[in-house]
Amino acid sequence: MKRRGRLTGAVLAILVAVTTPAAPAFAVPYEQVEGTGSTWSANALQQWVTGVQATGNRVVYTANGSSAGRRDFSNSQSDFGVSEIPYQTRPDPRTGVVEEARREFAYMPIVAGGTSFMYHIKVGGKLYRDLRLSGETIAGIFTNRITKWNDPAITRDNNGRALPAIDIVPVVRSDGSGTTAQFSLWMDKQHQRQWRDYCDCQGLTSYYPRTGRQVAQSGSDNVANYVAAGSGNGTIGYVEYSYARNKNFPVAKMLNRAGYYVGPTDHNVAVALQEARINTDRSNPREYLTQILDGVYASNDKRSYPLSSYSYMILPVAADDRRMTPGRARALADYAYYSICEGQRNAGQLGYSPLPRNLVQAGFEQIARIAKLAAEDRTDKDFANCPNPTFDPRNPNVNKLAREAPNPPECDRQGQGPCGAAGGGGPRPTGTASPPPGGTPQGGVPSAGPSPSASAGTSPVDADGDGVADVDPETGQPILAGGGGGDLVGSATEVAAFRQDGGRWVPLLAAGLVLLVVLLPALVTRSLTRRPEARR
Repeated sequence: MKRRGRLTGAVLAILVAVTTPAAPAFAVPYEQVEGTGSTWSANALQQWVTGVQATGNRVVYTANGSSAGRRDFSNSQSDFGVSEIPYQTRPDPRTGVVEEARREFAYMPIVAGGTSFMYHIKVGGKLYRDLRLSGETIAGIFTNRITKWNDPAITRDNNGRALPAIDIVPVVRSDGSGTTAQFSLWMDKQHQRQWRDYCDCQGLTSYYPRTGRQVAQSGSDNVANYVAAGSGNGTIGYVEYSYARNKNFPVAKMLNRAGYYVGPTDHNVAVALQEARINTDRSNPREYLTQILDGVYASNDKRSYPLSSYSYMILPVAADDRRMTPGRARALADYAYYSICEGQRNAGQLGYSPLPRNLVQAGFEQIARIAKLAAEDRTDKDFANCPNPTFDPRNPNVNKLAREAPNPPECDRQGQGPCGAAGGGGPRPTGTASPPPGGTPQGGVPSAGPSPSASAGTSPVDADGDGVADVDPETGQPILAGGGGGDLVGSATEVAAFRQDGGRWVPLLAAGLVLLVVLLPALVTRSLTRRPEARR
């Protein structure tokens, strides 16, 4: 009897040991971390904040603009910053400010994307979705040289299709903006005379010089809200593509050097950024991993979107950084790792484009520097668990997303088309991870981003009349009916939460179950054969 009890106890002890998840390897508990900066990147960052919550990691991100993000980080008012451009060592031509980072830092690329031109034009009472613009025309619009939608330059871009004779209202940023900096840099590089005559300045600026009929708004979200408003007919603003996608609003297809009008899809951005030059000078932290985009602007690939770029996280790396406790360092390292690994999986569905392998590898190295502040070893982090659409395990040196990017249709070649039907609402995508600009997302939009405006008239679809909203079988989310002449608004899809220790104890559980199957019958048989002796 005692032997049977001891044996049973031993088996149960083994089962408990093998089926109980191992305690986390990190003894340091998470502390809340706070970041500020880019609105261009904010929709991705907020989605990643949601993604790490399941692990107990608390991250607060405030999208107050890249200039504010760099300043907050320098003044130790945040744990990390996010910006489209690095600290500026030359005076801003509009403000004269020279930036100085009073804190040891490292740049880490976090996501790629396209600066797009979201517009609101009604034709025949419907939202027009087939706009095409050359770079020269875009520069003319935002320097007040082109002021009507029926201007001959716009008609020429659209192969003779004239738009209504209404005023153009450019919507620009009122705050210090990385989006403005990237846009003004492109104009200064590609349409220098127009830009410098207008701005009376040279190079990029984070502060747009608003004049004339232009309207200024703070943050990408407010630019998008202004354009999408019911009173927004005639407006056009510059925002990261995710903002237009969230509101189911069209963006202009942009003429590239190959003579094709293309949109800022994840594929087209990935193709374009193959021509970006990345600074590899590790001895200069002010420039290491920063981007030079001249090759992107001049790419001759017919799939390339000209205004493609990367965004950066600014990370603290000093051993004596006054904000970086071990708990904060661990939390920031895990959030950064999630961002460039699991977070890249749905970049295309969010309106961005995933990082290529070389920048993810560089990001791992920067994260390891933060992890040291928490006394953690991050050498085990590799590509094996990163579901990045650009990775090809069989050919690590190839960007899979760029390689598989489709060519634009011939109707989007200069002098042809446009592709869509006249009047509003061109072809809708079906089942693509990254739909054409102005199309309806099949996948979903980030739950943390701006929601479609009330004027869009969104409501659940009940096609079978049973009183219950129909559900998308792929996303599990309600299907919404949209306004604007039958357009549909995508539903939110939550990114699967990253599990820090997920999967580690599954093999042990399987082994325990096998042990149970093998030993339990023997124990039962032994118990039954001894019962008669016990009665005697």
